[in-house]
Amino acid sequence: MHHLQRKIVTSLLTQDTLSFSQLKDDSVENKLHDYHLKQLVRDGIVTKTDDGYKLSEQGRRSALSIIGNFSDRSDLAYSVLLLLVRRQSDKSWLLYKRKIHPLKDKVGFMHVRPSYQEDTLQRAAQQLQIKTGLSGTFVPRGSGFFTVAEGEELQSYTHYQLLVCEDATGDLQQNDDRSEYFWVDEPDFDADHMLPNMAGLVERYMAGEPFFYNDTFEST
Repeated sequence: MHHLQRKIVTSLLTQDTLSFSQLKDDSVENKLHDYHLKQLVRDGIVTKTDDGYKLSEQGRRSALSIIGNFSDRSDLAYSVLLLLVRRQSDKSWLLYKRKIHPLKDKVGFMHVRPSYQEDTLQRAAQQLQIKTGLSGTFVPRGSGFFTVAEGEELQSYTHYQLLVCEDATGDLQQNDDRSEYFWVDEPDFDADHMLPNMAGLVERYMAGEPFFYNDTFEST
C-alpha cells in the first residue's frame, strides 16, 4: 500500500470521522491526496459519509495490518499477554478502553506483546509501570486461543497468556495514547461495551485454578 494511504488509515484509527482537509497533509497536492483517498474508498477500506470519511468495517478489521504493512492479518500468528490487574487496597479492577480500531471503544484487560528478549513476568510488570505508572507482581493463571470469524471467514487467531497481578499500587497515569485506563469496583463483564472474551476469562480466573480456555467469537 502507498505510504499516503497508510497515513490516511493511521489518522482514522483514532477518529470516528475526518474531513478531506483534516486527512490531507499540507505538503501533498489536492489531486494526489484525492487520488489515494478515492483508492481507499474503492478498495472498501474507507467509507465516505455526510460527516466526512471513516474506516469501513473491513478497514477497522484490517487497519493494524495495513499500517504494519502486512499482506493478510488472518495469516499471522498473534501472541499477547493479557494482564488482569487488581488494586491491592480494595481489589478493584484495572480496565482499559481502546482508542483505536479495530474494536475502538471496547473495554477489557490491558495487553502487551511478549518479547523473546525479556522474561514474561518481568515484561508484564515493566509495561504496567510504563503505561499506567502502577507497580505490581504477576503470576501466570491461564492460557488458550481466541478465534474471531465473520461467518466462515477467519478474521484473527490469537494465542494468549493470562497473567494476574493482585497487589497493584501507585497512582494511575495515562501514558498510552492508544488506550484509556481506569479502575472499576464491580465491572459488568457481560456488558455490550466489553470485549467478548472478558466474561469467560473472569469466570475461570475466579475459579482460582490454572486453566486452558479456547473460544470463538463472531466479528462485530
